Amino acid sequence: MNNLKNIVTNSEKVRIGLQRNYENACNNPKFKNLIKKLDISKEEAMKHTSKFENILEQIEKCSKCKGLFECSSNYEGHAEYPNKIENKLYFTYTPCRYTKEVEEKKNKKKTEGKIIETARMKDIDINDKNRVKVIKWLKDFYDKYDASKNMKGLFLHGNFGCGKTFLISCLLNELHIKKNVDIEIVYFPEALRTLKDDWDLFADKMDYYQKVDILLLDDIGAEKVTDWGRDEVLGTILQSRMNDKLPTFFTSNLNIEELEDHLRGRSTSDVIKARRIIERIKQLSEDIEMISENRRK
Repeated sequence: MNNLKNIVTNSEKVRIGLQRNYENACNNPKFKNLIKKLDISKEEAMKHTSKFENILEQIEKCSKCKGLFECSSNYEGHAEYPNKIENKLYFTYTPCRYTKEVEEKKNKKKTEGKIIETARMKDIDINDKNRVKVIKWLKDFYDKYDASKNMKGLFLHGNFGCGKTFLISCLLNELHIKKNVDIEIVYFPEALRTLKDDWDLFADKMDYYQKVDILLLDDIGAEKVTDWGRDEVLGTILQSRMNDKLPTFFTSNLNIEELEDHLRGRSTSDVIKARRIIERIKQLSEDIEMISENRRK
């Protein structure tokens, strides 16, 4: 009998404690609004008071967060929210605005990647007068392409989103399909990360980049400059392709002078190393600027 009395007393103590926590939490207007929005009973709210408070605290932190790099959530890039579905309370993690932005960029990149993979010469918009010079160059290269000749590629630079990668991809895909040319389109900043993270495949990938019939190094100048990336990776690839007289293409938002400044990094002692890379690019490609509308809008 005494044991039963003790159990009842302990249960009552727990209930009183829950009620006290709930009443204290109700001093917070945000807590009261959350309970009202969920439309749950006082008893249900009492059971989850601490969890609701933790959620509200995390939401407050999220509102001041500047990016995923400082995320304090238990599940990075996600915030826990309560939801009531068919009179049942559920707690689920929802992606924050920064996670959504990352996913949107990934999806956009996938879409752009598919467009690049299937781009053909017939898909080029010939009505933009700002692209006429580039289009003529590409057509001339296609018509005259001969693997036995020392043909220069193209260093195509211009404003963001004007279609530099798309245009060159149209040419390369056409050559691959119609003339059986081996091509490789490499987003250079990502290639550096991949080479650094996968040393087992480093030698094979480097060998392929050096020997593939036509190589496009896309968005050169967008990478973080390191001695290793510039001298051991980029310099090695360009030197090998220059020796073998293999056409090499480049796209960049920087002109050749700006790219040289970029390749120097922060050290003025790297002037010669940066100049060496630029000279190799000039040996491998012709320089054309294209300023046109941003087609990614």
